[in-house]
Amino acid sequence: MELKDEREIAAAPEVVWAALLDADVLRRCVPGCTQMEGSPEAGFTATVVQKVGPVKATFLGEVTLSAMTPPQSLTITGAGKGGPAGFASGGADVVLTPNGAGTTLAYVVNAKVGGKMAQLGSRIIDGFARKMADQFFDDFKAVVEGVDAADAPAPDAPEAEKKGWVKRLIGSKD
Repeated sequence: MELKDEREIAAAPEVVWAALLDADVLRRCVPGCTQMEGSPEAGFTATVVQKVGPVKATFLGEVTLSAMTPPQSLTITGAGKGGPAGFASGGADVVLTPNGAGTTLAYVVNAKVGGKMAQLGSRIIDGFARKMADQFFDDFKAVVEGVDAADAPAPDAPEAEKKGWVKRLIGSKD
């Protein structure tokens, strides 16, 4: 199955690129991810807990980044095994294009599943894969733009605490 879409992100391509290479950002954006470690050069290992229909599983997997052209494009490839529930694999080709004050992030996602999950039927699996991709890229956009719910300061917090992820990344000292 193939999914295509794009997001407009209010950040420079270099900032979006840095976020795509950050294990902590990826952990916060992958739905159900409880752990993500590694580096862009060596790859990442991840633990993801997901429920697809009646099947719930913990997937242990690896994510690699390839075909990297900073800060324009890369390919993200991942595969995970969920024990008796089966396996999931897939990838995303990501292209970053400057668009005035921000970046257009375009992606094409391919996903495959096997085992018990594959027995659920293509309609359930396709819908789940679309939901996962949408959630990842929506969360990614929110984190890069500094509106990640996990980082949101209290409304009455001092201004210094309201810095978003981007400002923390580049070390701005407002």
